[in-house]
Amino acid sequence: MAEAVEAQQQQQRKTTMKRTLLITNCILLSVGTSGGPLIMRLYFLHGGHRVWLSSCLETAGFPIMLIPLILSYFRRKNNRHYPSGTEKPITTMVSMKPPLFFAAAFIGILTGLDDYLYACGVARLPVSTSALIIATQLAFTAVFAFLLVRQKFTPYSVNAVVLLTVGAGVLALHTRSDRPAGESTVEYVKGFVMTLMAAALYGFVLPLVELTYKKAKQNLTYSLVMEIQFVMCFFATVFCVAGMIINNDFKVIPREAREFGLGRGNYYVVMVASAIMWQAFFLGAIGVIFCSSSLLSGILIAILLPVTEILAVIFYKEKFQVEKAVSLVLSLWGFVSYFYGEIKQANKEKKMKMMDSKNSIPETEQIQTLAVSHSPNNI
Repeated sequence: MAEAVEAQQQQQRKTTMKRTLLITNCILLSVGTSGGPLIMRLYFLHGGHRVWLSSCLETAGFPIMLIPLILSYFRRKNNRHYPSGTEKPITTMVSMKPPLFFAAAFIGILTGLDDYLYACGVARLPVSTSALIIATQLAFTAVFAFLLVRQKFTPYSVNAVVLLTVGAGVLALHTRSDRPAGESTVEYVKGFVMTLMAAALYGFVLPLVELTYKKAKQNLTYSLVMEIQFVMCFFATVFCVAGMIINNDFKVIPREAREFGLGRGNYYVVMVASAIMWQAFFLGAIGVIFCSSSLLSGILIAILLPVTEILAVIFYKEKFQVEKAVSLVLSLWGFVSYFYGEIKQANKEKKMKMMDSKNSIPETEQIQTLAVSHSPNNI
Protein backbone atom coordinates (compact mmCIF):
# COMPACT_ATOMS: atom_id res chain seq x y z
CA MET A 1 0.00 0.00 0.00
CA ALA A 2 2.79 2.38 0.95
CA GLU A 3 4.63 1.56 -2.26
CA ALA A 4 1.52 2.33 -4.31
CA VAL A 5 1.08 5.71 -2.59
CA GLU A 6 4.76 6.54 -3.11
CA ALA A 7 4.53 5.59 -6.80
CA GLN A 8 1.44 7.78 -7.20
CA GLN A 9 3.18 10.74 -5.53
CA GLN A 10 6.23 10.26 -7.76
CA GLN A 11 3.99 10.23 -10.83
CA GLN A 12 2.32 13.46 -9.67
CA ARG A 13 5.73 15.10 -9.20
CA LYS A 14 6.74 14.06 -12.73
CA THR A 15 3.49 15.46 -14.14
CA THR A 16 3.97 18.76 -12.30
CA MET A 17 7.57 19.02 -13.47
CA LYS A 18 6.58 18.32 -17.07
CA ARG A 19 3.87 20.99 -16.96
CA THR A 20 6.35 23.48 -15.52
CA LEU A 21 8.82 22.68 -18.30
CA LEU A 22 6.06 23.02 -20.89
CA ILE A 23 5.02 26.45 -19.60
CA THR A 24 8.67 27.60 -19.44
CA ASN A 25 9.35 26.47 -23.01
CA CYS A 26 6.12 28.06 -24.24
CA ILE A 27 7.33 31.38 -22.78
CA LEU A 28 10.75 30.98 -24.44
CA LEU A 29 9.09 30.12 -27.75
CA SER A 30 6.77 33.13 -27.46
CA VAL A 31 9.64 35.54 -26.77
CA GLY A 32 11.75 34.15 -29.61
CA THR A 33 8.94 33.95 -32.15
CA SER A 34 7.89 37.56 -31.62
CA GLY A 35 11.26 39.16 -30.87
CA GLY A 36 13.49 37.34 -33.36
CA PRO A 37 11.89 38.63 -36.60
CA LEU A 38 11.55 42.16 -35.24
CA ILE A 39 15.23 42.49 -34.33
CA MET A 40 16.33 40.85 -37.58
CA ARG A 41 14.19 43.33 -39.53
CA LEU A 42 15.65 46.18 -37.45
CA TYR A 43 19.09 45.20 -38.75
CA PHE A 44 17.98 45.45 -42.38
CA LEU A 45 15.95 48.64 -41.89
CA HIS A 46 18.96 50.61 -40.62
CA GLY A 47 21.55 49.68 -43.21
CA GLY A 48 22.33 45.99 -42.69
CA HIS A 49 22.73 43.94 -45.87
CA ARG A 50 24.48 40.69 -44.92
CA VAL A 51 22.01 37.81 -45.27
CA TRP A 52 24.50 35.11 -44.24
CA LEU A 53 25.37 37.09 -41.10
CA SER A 54 21.69 37.36 -40.16
CA SER A 55 21.14 33.66 -40.72
CA CYS A 56 24.20 32.85 -38.61
CA LEU A 57 22.87 34.93 -35.71
CA GLU A 58 19.76 32.75 -35.58
CA THR A 59 21.78 29.92 -34.03
CA ALA A 60 25.06 31.59 -32.98
CA GLY A 61 23.79 31.97 -29.42
CA PHE A 62 24.22 28.25 -28.76
CA PRO A 63 27.13 28.78 -26.24
CA ILE A 64 24.47 30.12 -23.85
CA MET A 65 23.33 26.51 -23.54
CA LEU A 66 26.58 25.66 -21.74
CA ILE A 67 25.29 27.35 -18.56
CA PRO A 68 22.22 25.11 -18.01
CA LEU A 69 24.15 22.07 -19.28
CA ILE A 70 26.93 22.57 -16.71
CA LEU A 71 24.38 23.15 -13.93
CA SER A 72 22.54 20.00 -14.99
CA TYR A 73 25.80 18.02 -14.92
CA PHE A 74 26.62 19.01 -11.34
CA ARG A 75 23.04 18.32 -10.25
CA ARG A 76 23.22 14.81 -11.69
CA LYS A 77 26.67 14.30 -10.22
CA ASN A 78 25.57 15.28 -6.71
CA ASN A 79 22.36 13.27 -6.86
CA ARG A 80 22.51 10.68 -4.09
CA HIS A 81 19.03 9.21 -4.41
CA TYR A 82 19.81 5.75 -5.72
CA PRO A 83 18.20 2.47 -4.69
CA SER A 84 19.96 0.71 -1.82
CA GLY A 85 22.33 -2.01 -2.90
CA THR A 86 23.00 -0.46 -6.31
CA GLU A 87 26.24 1.12 -7.40
CA LYS A 88 26.13 4.83 -8.29
CA PRO A 89 26.58 5.17 -12.08
CA ILE A 90 29.38 7.27 -13.53
CA THR A 91 28.15 10.77 -14.40
CA THR A 92 29.49 12.12 -17.69
CA MET A 93 29.29 15.66 -19.01
CA VAL A 94 27.87 14.44 -22.34
CA SER A 95 25.17 11.78 -22.24
CA MET A 96 24.40 11.79 -25.96
CA LYS A 97 25.27 8.60 -27.86
CA PRO A 98 26.78 8.68 -31.39
CA PRO A 99 23.57 7.80 -33.35
CA LEU A 100 21.69 10.63 -31.66
CA PHE A 101 24.65 12.98 -32.20
CA PHE A 102 24.70 12.34 -35.97
CA ALA A 103 20.92 12.74 -36.18
CA ALA A 104 21.14 16.10 -34.36
CA ALA A 105 24.02 17.17 -36.64
CA PHE A 106 21.94 16.39 -39.76
CA ILE A 107 18.95 18.32 -38.41
CA GLY A 108 21.33 21.16 -37.57
CA ILE A 109 22.50 21.43 -41.18
CA LEU A 110 18.86 21.53 -42.33
CA THR A 111 18.24 24.26 -39.74
CA GLY A 112 21.17 26.26 -41.11
CA LEU A 113 19.69 26.08 -44.60
CA ASP A 114 16.31 27.09 -43.21
CA ASP A 115 17.92 30.06 -41.43
CA TYR A 116 19.43 31.28 -44.69
CA LEU A 117 16.13 30.98 -46.59
CA TYR A 118 14.28 32.85 -43.84
CA ALA A 119 16.90 35.62 -43.65
CA CYS A 120 16.61 36.10 -47.42
CA GLY A 121 12.88 36.62 -47.01
CA VAL A 122 13.13 39.05 -44.09
CA ALA A 123 15.73 41.10 -46.01
CA ARG A 124 13.20 41.68 -48.82
CA LEU A 125 9.79 41.64 -47.11
CA PRO A 126 8.12 43.61 -44.29
CA VAL A 127 7.69 41.78 -40.99
CA SER A 128 3.94 41.48 -41.53
CA THR A 129 4.35 39.78 -44.90
CA SER A 130 7.18 37.42 -43.92
CA ALA A 131 5.34 36.50 -40.71
CA LEU A 132 2.15 35.55 -42.53
CA ILE A 133 4.10 33.35 -44.97
CA ILE A 134 5.95 31.64 -42.13
CA ALA A 135 2.57 30.86 -40.54
CA THR A 136 1.93 28.42 -43.38
CA GLN A 137 4.53 26.15 -41.75
CA LEU A 138 1.66 24.92 -39.56
CA ALA A 139 0.10 23.16 -42.55
CA PHE A 140 3.47 21.61 -43.47
CA THR A 141 4.02 20.59 -39.83
CA ALA A 142 0.62 18.88 -39.70
CA VAL A 143 1.31 16.90 -42.88
CA PHE A 144 4.84 15.85 -41.91
CA ALA A 145 3.77 15.06 -38.33
CA PHE A 146 1.16 12.67 -39.72
CA LEU A 147 3.68 11.04 -42.09
CA LEU A 148 6.70 10.84 -39.75
CA VAL A 149 5.32 10.35 -36.23
CA ARG A 150 1.72 9.30 -36.94
CA GLN A 151 0.34 12.32 -35.13
CA LYS A 152 -3.26 11.65 -34.07
CA PHE A 153 -5.71 14.39 -34.97
CA THR A 154 -8.84 15.23 -33.00
CA PRO A 155 -11.69 17.41 -34.30
CA TYR A 156 -10.36 20.20 -32.09
CA SER A 157 -6.78 20.03 -33.40
CA VAL A 158 -8.03 19.87 -37.01
CA ASN A 159 -10.22 22.89 -36.30
CA ALA A 160 -7.21 24.73 -34.85
CA VAL A 161 -5.05 23.97 -37.91
CA VAL A 162 -7.80 25.15 -40.28
CA LEU A 163 -8.47 28.36 -38.34
CA LEU A 164 -4.79 29.29 -38.05
CA THR A 165 -4.17 28.54 -41.73
CA VAL A 166 -7.20 30.62 -42.76
CA GLY A 167 -5.94 33.40 -40.50
CA ALA A 168 -2.64 33.42 -42.39
CA GLY A 169 -4.54 33.44 -45.67
CA VAL A 170 -6.59 36.45 -44.58
CA LEU A 171 -3.37 38.36 -43.92
CA ALA A 172 -2.27 37.62 -47.48
CA LEU A 173 -5.03 39.92 -48.73
CA HIS A 174 -3.03 43.07 -47.95
CA THR A 175 0.42 42.08 -49.26
CA ARG A 176 0.23 44.32 -52.36
CA SER A 177 0.49 47.48 -50.29
CA ASP A 178 3.39 46.10 -48.27
CA ARG A 179 6.08 46.02 -50.95
CA PRO A 180 8.97 48.28 -49.84
CA ALA A 181 9.53 51.41 -51.91
CA GLY A 182 12.16 50.99 -54.61
CA GLU A 183 12.15 47.20 -54.51
CA SER A 184 11.71 45.40 -57.81
CA THR A 185 9.01 42.81 -58.43
CA VAL A 186 11.68 40.16 -58.98
CA GLU A 187 13.28 40.80 -55.58
CA TYR A 188 9.88 40.82 -53.87
CA VAL A 189 8.88 37.51 -55.47
CA LYS A 190 12.28 36.05 -54.61
CA GLY A 191 11.78 36.97 -50.95
CA PHE A 192 8.26 35.55 -51.00
CA VAL A 193 9.36 32.20 -52.48
CA MET A 194 12.35 31.82 -50.17
CA THR A 195 10.23 32.55 -47.09
CA LEU A 196 7.69 29.96 -48.25
CA MET A 197 10.52 27.43 -48.71
CA ALA A 198 11.74 28.25 -45.19
CA ALA A 199 8.23 27.59 -43.84
CA ALA A 200 8.06 24.23 -45.63
CA LEU A 201 11.52 23.17 -44.46
CA TYR A 202 10.86 24.09 -40.83
CA GLY A 203 7.51 22.32 -41.05
CA PHE A 204 9.59 19.22 -41.85
CA VAL A 205 12.25 19.86 -39.18
CA LEU A 206 9.79 19.99 -36.24
CA PRO A 207 8.35 16.46 -36.75
CA LEU A 208 11.85 15.23 -37.60
CA VAL A 209 13.01 16.35 -34.15
CA GLU A 210 10.05 14.52 -32.59
CA LEU A 211 10.91 11.40 -34.59
CA THR A 212 14.51 11.65 -33.34
CA TYR A 213 13.21 11.73 -29.75
CA LYS A 214 11.12 8.62 -30.33
CA LYS A 215 13.91 6.71 -32.06
CA ALA A 216 16.56 7.64 -29.49
CA LYS A 217 17.79 4.40 -27.90
CA GLN A 218 18.47 6.02 -24.54
CA ASN A 219 16.59 7.65 -21.70
CA LEU A 220 15.31 10.99 -22.96
CA THR A 221 15.70 13.72 -20.32
CA TYR A 222 15.48 17.49 -20.57
CA SER A 223 19.26 17.63 -20.11
CA LEU A 224 19.62 15.43 -23.20
CA VAL A 225 17.19 17.68 -25.07
CA MET A 226 19.48 20.65 -24.32
CA GLU A 227 22.45 18.65 -25.63
CA ILE A 228 20.51 17.99 -28.85
CA GLN A 229 19.75 21.70 -29.11
CA PHE A 230 23.43 22.53 -28.61
CA VAL A 231 24.57 20.14 -31.37
CA MET A 232 21.84 21.29 -33.77
CA CYS A 233 22.70 24.97 -33.36
CA PHE A 234 26.43 24.28 -33.55
CA PHE A 235 26.17 22.60 -36.96
CA ALA A 236 23.65 25.18 -38.19
CA THR A 237 26.10 27.92 -37.21
CA VAL A 238 29.00 26.12 -38.93
CA PHE A 239 26.87 25.91 -42.09
CA CYS A 240 26.15 29.65 -41.99
CA VAL A 241 29.73 30.60 -41.07
CA ALA A 242 30.90 28.74 -44.18
CA GLY A 243 28.50 30.91 -46.20
CA MET A 244 29.82 34.04 -44.48
CA ILE A 245 33.41 33.11 -45.39
CA ILE A 246 32.51 32.49 -49.03
CA ASN A 247 30.56 35.77 -49.13
CA ASN A 248 33.35 37.76 -47.37
CA ASP A 249 30.97 38.90 -44.62
CA PHE A 250 33.66 39.03 -41.94
CA LYS A 251 35.58 41.69 -43.89
CA VAL A 252 32.49 43.87 -44.30
CA ILE A 253 31.23 43.78 -40.68
CA PRO A 254 33.48 46.65 -39.34
CA ARG A 255 32.49 48.97 -42.21
CA GLU A 256 28.81 48.06 -41.89
CA ALA A 257 28.96 48.77 -38.14
CA ARG A 258 30.35 52.27 -38.78
CA GLU A 259 27.60 53.04 -41.31
CA PHE A 260 24.75 51.50 -39.29
CA GLY A 261 21.84 53.91 -38.87
CA LEU A 262 21.56 53.45 -35.10
CA GLY A 263 25.28 53.82 -34.45
CA ARG A 264 28.23 51.48 -34.18
CA GLY A 265 27.56 50.45 -30.57
CA ASN A 266 23.92 49.66 -31.24
CA TYR A 267 24.96 47.60 -34.27
CA TYR A 268 26.64 45.06 -32.00
CA VAL A 269 23.79 45.30 -29.47
CA VAL A 270 21.38 44.31 -32.23
CA MET A 271 23.64 41.36 -33.14
CA VAL A 272 23.76 40.06 -29.56
CA ALA A 273 20.03 40.61 -28.97
CA SER A 274 19.21 38.78 -32.19
CA ALA A 275 21.33 35.79 -31.17
CA ILE A 276 19.66 35.61 -27.73
CA MET A 277 16.13 35.93 -29.11
CA TRP A 278 16.61 33.21 -31.70
CA GLN A 279 18.23 30.91 -29.15
CA ALA A 280 15.14 31.29 -26.98
CA PHE A 281 13.03 30.40 -30.03
CA PHE A 282 14.90 27.20 -30.87
CA LEU A 283 15.17 26.02 -27.26
CA GLY A 284 11.47 26.72 -26.73
CA ALA A 285 10.52 24.89 -29.94
CA ILE A 286 12.35 21.64 -29.17
CA GLY A 287 11.32 21.91 -25.50
CA VAL A 288 7.64 22.04 -26.43
CA ILE A 289 8.18 19.01 -28.69
CA PHE A 290 9.79 17.17 -25.76
CA CYS A 291 6.93 18.04 -23.36
CA SER A 292 4.09 17.69 -25.87
CA SER A 293 4.33 17.35 -29.67
CA SER A 294 5.64 19.00 -32.83
CA LEU A 295 2.06 19.94 -33.72
CA LEU A 296 1.67 22.03 -30.55
CA SER A 297 5.02 23.70 -31.29
CA GLY A 298 3.78 24.59 -34.78
CA ILE A 299 0.46 25.88 -33.44
CA LEU A 300 2.19 28.15 -30.91
CA ILE A 301 4.41 29.58 -33.65
CA ALA A 302 1.34 30.22 -35.81
CA ILE A 303 -0.75 31.84 -33.08
CA LEU A 304 2.07 34.27 -32.26
CA LEU A 305 1.89 35.59 -35.82
CA PRO A 306 -0.70 38.29 -34.98
CA VAL A 307 1.38 39.28 -31.93
CA THR A 308 4.35 39.85 -34.23
CA GLU A 309 2.06 41.82 -36.54
CA ILE A 310 0.91 44.12 -33.73
CA LEU A 311 4.47 44.67 -32.50
CA ALA A 312 5.52 45.55 -36.06
CA VAL A 313 2.71 48.11 -36.18
CA ILE A 314 3.84 49.63 -32.87
CA PHE A 315 7.60 49.73 -33.47
CA TYR A 316 7.89 50.00 -37.27
CA LYS A 317 4.68 51.95 -37.96
CA GLU A 318 3.36 49.30 -40.33
CA LYS A 319 -0.29 49.55 -41.28
CA PHE A 320 -2.87 47.56 -39.27
CA GLN A 321 -5.60 46.69 -41.74
CA VAL A 322 -8.91 44.97 -40.97
CA GLU A 323 -7.39 41.72 -42.27
CA LYS A 324 -4.91 41.70 -39.38
CA ALA A 325 -7.70 42.10 -36.82
CA VAL A 326 -9.63 39.21 -38.40
CA SER A 327 -6.48 37.09 -38.39
CA LEU A 328 -5.94 37.83 -34.70
CA VAL A 329 -9.47 36.65 -33.85
CA LEU A 330 -9.09 33.47 -35.92
CA SER A 331 -5.74 32.69 -34.34
CA LEU A 332 -7.08 33.11 -30.80
CA TRP A 333 -10.05 30.93 -31.72
CA GLY A 334 -7.72 28.23 -33.03
CA PHE A 335 -5.56 28.42 -29.90
CA VAL A 336 -8.58 28.01 -27.60
CA SER A 337 -9.91 25.17 -29.74
CA TYR A 338 -6.66 23.22 -29.52
CA PHE A 339 -6.25 23.56 -25.76
CA TYR A 340 -9.93 22.84 -25.10
CA GLY A 341 -9.50 19.59 -27.00
CA GLU A 342 -6.33 18.77 -25.04
CA ILE A 343 -8.05 19.41 -21.69
CA LYS A 344 -11.06 17.34 -22.75
CA GLN A 345 -8.82 14.47 -23.85
CA ALA A 346 -6.85 14.61 -20.58
CA ASN A 347 -10.05 14.47 -18.52
CA LYS A 348 -11.28 11.54 -20.59
CA GLU A 349 -8.08 9.61 -19.98
CA LYS A 350 -8.24 10.43 -16.26
CA LYS A 351 -11.78 9.06 -16.02
CA MET A 352 -10.72 5.91 -17.87
CA LYS A 353 -7.92 5.31 -15.37
CA MET A 354 -10.28 5.85 -12.42
CA MET A 355 -12.78 3.38 -13.88
CA ASP A 356 -10.04 0.80 -14.41
CA SER A 357 -8.84 1.20 -10.82
CA LYS A 358 -12.41 0.83 -9.46
CA ASN A 359 -13.01 -2.27 -11.55
CA SER A 360 -9.86 -3.86 -10.20
CA ILE A 361 -11.00 -3.47 -6.55
CA PRO A 362 -14.03 -5.85 -6.71
CA GLU A 363 -11.87 -8.46 -8.44
CA THR A 364 -9.35 -8.30 -5.57
CA GLU A 365 -12.11 -8.57 -2.96
CA GLN A 366 -13.63 -11.54 -4.82
CA ILE A 367 -10.30 -13.37 -4.81
CA GLN A 368 -9.88 -12.72 -1.09
CA THR A 369 -13.43 -14.02 -0.41
CA LEU A 370 -12.78 -17.21 -2.36
CA ALA A 371 -9.52 -17.72 -0.49
CA VAL A 372 -11.29 -17.38 2.87
CA SER A 373 -14.16 -19.68 1.89
CA HIS A 374 -11.75 -22.42 0.82
CA SER A 375 -9.55 -22.14 3.89
CA PRO A 376 -9.30 -25.27 6.16
CA ASN A 377 -11.00 -23.46 9.04
CA ASN A 378 -14.22 -23.08 7.02
CA ILE A 379 -14.42 -26.74 5.97
